[in-house]
Amino acid sequence: MNPTVEFFPDEVILQILVRLPVKALFRARTVCKRWLSLSKDKYFIQFYNELAVKNSTVLLDVSDSSELKSTLICVDNLAGVFEFSLDFIDDRVKIRASCNGLLCCSGVPDRGLYYVCNPMTRQFKVLPRNRERPITRFYPDSEATLVGLACDLTLHKFNVVVAFYHRAFGHRPDGTFVCYVFDSGMNKWRKFVSIQDDHFTHMNRHQVVFVNGSLHWLTGSCLFVLVLDVECDVWRKISLPDEVSYGVGNRVYLLELEGCLSVVQISEAWMKIWAMKEYDSEVWSVVDRVSLRCIRGMVPGIFPISQTSEHVFLATHKQVLVYNRKTRVWKEMYSLKTNSSSFPLWFSAHAFRSTIFSCD
Repeated sequence: MNPTVEFFPDEVILQILVRLPVKALFRARTVCKRWLSLSKDKYFIQFYNELAVKNSTVLLDVSDSSELKSTLICVDNLAGVFEFSLDFIDDRVKIRASCNGLLCCSGVPDRGLYYVCNPMTRQFKVLPRNRERPITRFYPDSEATLVGLACDLTLHKFNVVVAFYHRAFGHRPDGTFVCYVFDSGMNKWRKFVSIQDDHFTHMNRHQVVFVNGSLHWLTGSCLFVLVLDVECDVWRKISLPDEVSYGVGNRVYLLELEGCLSVVQISEAWMKIWAMKEYDSEVWSVVDRVSLRCIRGMVPGIFPISQTSEHVFLATHKQVLVYNRKTRVWKEMYSLKTNSSSFPLWFSAHAFRSTIFSCD
């Protein structure tokens, strides 16, 4: 090894390694035993993941319906656009949820089989099947009404939530909401039942947010946020900001903003963003108001996917745009050149962060 590199103390090497993209970090591990040891230290992994989650990106599934493997595009404001796949999973899968670098996927066709993987490290875990009953015969279709992934970087564990309305054969749903929670620490599912009367659109189910130890979904009526505490197995509701109006040209979405729950409202000319900076007291604060006049023609088909304090990523039918909140400048980050994808990009777009969190 170069003696000049050997001269640097561990603290300096650590500060360099922690800022590398995941693939570059794994290459750096092969340089010498010292770098390998540093990068596998628990403190380093925690430090790396804490920095990584501050850089939110967009993950797109651009697979054709005839393809046997998923083709994924990652749109990163820092690293640019790059392609990868989930071919390390020996199955055709569909992404159901994303959280802190991990993905929850279900098999295609849906056979009640779920996977959790880290696409950057190419590690994956097959979740055990639930023995009580197949978790595939859900209402209103063959997929669970809600699927959520809660990845806790501090506790080094994750939970997968699969929830659905119970419907006896030949009958309408009776309001009974059945929820299965997989605990990675216990490596098993648990079940609890409650009564719910909410419905969810595709985007509502898609944009699940994990903050403060709970998973959050925006209800189809856009009147409340449905919250599940994954430790206590308790459902509750959070009211939206009083100023939020839904319908008549306004659309509402649920995102995460640097550890806070966030609501984004899009109207014909404006995008308004709130954040719940005081979670326990459920106090919302306006953090930004963005003019949409320069992209007016795209507004009816644009959807916010992820955000940081500096950027907001939005997807249209064939494009991913990024808005710089400091310079107030819009930029096209990705454009689908072919008609390979059967659905609009926003239909299969997920907020994503590149971490080295292990799902084993």
